Amino acid sequence: MKRLFDFMVASIGLIVLAPLFAMAAIMIKFDSKGPVFFRQERIGRNFKPFRIFKFRSMTDDAPSKGPSITVGGDRRVTCVGAFLRKTKIDELPQLINVFLGDMSFVGPRPEVPKFVDVFRSDYDEILKVRPGITDYASIRYRDEESVLAKYNDPEEGYIKEVLPAKIRLARQYIKERSISVDIAIILKTLYTIVR
Repeated sequence: MKRLFDFMVASIGLIVLAPLFAMAAIMIKFDSKGPVFFRQERIGRNFKPFRIFKFRSMTDDAPSKGPSITVGGDRRVTCVGAFLRKTKIDELPQLINVFLGDMSFVGPRPEVPKFVDVFRSDYDEILKVRPGITDYASIRYRDEESVLAKYNDPEEGYIKEVLPAKIRLARQYIKERSISVDIAIILKTLYTIVR
């Protein structure tokens, strides 16, 4: 039932949002060199790796110029990228991942392999479900970049503070998950973005 919902809504979303996708792509290409999409390996359900889709919000050479974690004031973020991040438009291409079955609308956020490896035993449970575009942690850590800005080493801060909290929230979601919970999370996510 959930997979059917994801497939149908992602299909409609991709069609309805096509003009916005085109506009975002044009803005990205005019603002800086590089591809329109940022693709990165994430770990999905049952530890199956997949490549996530996002609109590129950083310079093309960002991976070679800093950590994999982004903090507030990161100079690698482009002008258009800052707007895309603030409005969460950069996340919309994940509808492609939902359409393909890599992700769901609601579920624990997918992590990169190195962070999954640090908390492998926790992810044995978490990755029994499809990762999602939004979840409890996405709402709570809407401004994650500013939280990590206080650390000299953002990746260390992510591993010590943010990721353990996200794992606790992912476990909570897995225990509570239902259609009504998913709808509530989607509505709260939309409210948080608009607010």
